[in-house]
Amino acid sequence: MSNTQDPTSGPLPRAARQRRTRPLPRTPVALSVLNLLNERPMHPYEMRSMMRERGHDRAFPIKEASVYDTVARLADRGFIEPVEVTRAGRRPERTVYAITDTGRDELLAWMRELTSQPAAGYPPLAAPLMFIYALGRDGAIGALRQRAAMIEAEISRSDAYRRAVVEQVGDFPRLFGIEEEFAQAMRRAELSWVRGVVAELRDGTLPWPALEDVLTDPQEEHRS
Repeated sequence: MSNTQDPTSGPLPRAARQRRTRPLPRTPVALSVLNLLNERPMHPYEMRSMMRERGHDRAFPIKEASVYDTVARLADRGFIEPVEVTRAGRRPERTVYAITDTGRDELLAWMRELTSQPAAGYPPLAAPLMFIYALGRDGAIGALRQRAAMIEAEISRSDAYRRAVVEQVGDFPRLFGIEEEFAQAMRRAELSWVRGVVAELRDGTLPWPALEDVLTDPQEEHRS
């Protein structure tokens, strides 16, 4: 009787076990790669082109090296797999990847989590607002007015970008640009709030307390 072990049975090799148990790299590029491959198989260069075409670079920087590195890590961990090697003319060979069942399950779980659960913590503006007294009243008004002007400029850029997309693509499905619609709504809400605070600081509706009114003497509190 042969002592040779059937390679299709028994425990998996160590490398395969590690690949299957290593967690999904939760980065913006990984999210983009998995979503693109969930549509259809493609090679990394096409993925990068699709990211730019769809405006993913407005949400996170897209570098060629990071796309290829992410693809390699996802493939190494079993979330995607190579399915074909193609070559067009004298160009280098390109490996086409497809999402695996494991990758699709992880993607859907990740997407449900991201969509259903609000991010914990303060928004970016909250931290400087907490210490805005250090700027003084006039300094705070000036900084907030500058912020409002920058938000207005970003709103204008976004509107121009979306108009250009519609002109180029034509009947562009609203769902595929809904993330920018959300971002615009947040910008407009912040702009309205910032303008309101500036107006209140200027007309005195939002009083700026004197320093002696906000400082307390710990020894005086202890005696009382």
